[in-house]
Amino acid sequence: MLIQIIGVGKLKEKYLVLGIQEYAKRLAPYVKFQVLEVPDEKAPDSLSEAEVAQVKGREGERILALIKESAHVIALDIGGKLWSSEELAAEIDRLGTYGTSHVVFVIGGSHGLADDVVRRAQQRLSFGRMTLPHQLMRLVLVEQVYRAVKINRGEPYHK
Repeated sequence: MLIQIIGVGKLKEKYLVLGIQEYAKRLAPYVKFQVLEVPDEKAPDSLSEAEVAQVKGREGERILALIKESAHVIALDIGGKLWSSEELAAEIDRLGTYGTSHVVFVIGGSHGLADDVVRRAQQRLSFGRMTLPHQLMRLVLVEQVYRAVKINRGEPYHK
């Protein structure tokens, strides 16, 4: 199975880059794994709703350009379903069992995801009502994907 995470913006913080690299290395024996980045849209701090929609729209176009037609897309969205680690593991296992070979998780930028990206997603996943920086969310998601793989294999890691 190929699992991709598409995120908006380039990671600059070394600790996040190193953390993601560590989990990607741990995932390598089990799945094909990639983190893809699309450039974030440069914009002033204070934007009107229409300007925010334009920013999200341009970022969304870049995201959609990277998603293959056959991919199963899971958008990270505050309005999405709350899953436990075990439920994420079960969903990844279910997708693989029913022939899905390509799963894409999508994390929006500081303004969130464009409506077109959310519509493209087959599922929406929430990590809770707390607001986290989208860059940090990449590391949290990679760790949860690794945890899910270990759960599905019945190997020690998850407690």
